Amino acid sequence: MKSKDLRQKLTPEQYAVTQEAATERPFSGEYDDFYQAGIYVDVVSGEPLFSSTDKYDAGCGWPSFTKPIDKSHIKQHYDDSFGMARTEVRSQEAKSHLGHVFTDGPMAQGGLRYCINSAALKFIPVANLKSAGYGDYLSLFKKEG
Repeated sequence: MKSKDLRQKLTPEQYAVTQEAATERPFSGEYDDFYQAGIYVDVVSGEPLFSSTDKYDAGCGWPSFTKPIDKSHIKQHYDDSFGMARTEVRSQEAKSHLGHVFTDGPMAQGGLRYCINSAALKFIPVANLKSAGYGDYLSLFKKEG
């Protein structure tokens, strides 16, 4: 999608985060303190990225996840901006800046913390997965036993 089209589709904050690698203010994002069941997709492309089943409260001010739905939907790059050594996370398809991944997550779930900007995400509730074209992800929410 062209820059002009994206500027019309996205809010100024969504554009700054996804296209210019900006960061929303901590504790300001729509999905920081948000715990409904569903999946989070790239606000630009709709590519499925994270599941509420892997979301947790890291207390950092941004939505945090222990892992992506599918690692092939995420690209990681070394980022030394602002004098910090970090690993940037981008979506594979749209190359949207999402946030960063850190190694201080819950050890029982692999030790990773995907710290993601709410502005880079769109939430699809479980009840809407099928109608929104994400029916394949309903299995993430099936109760066992």
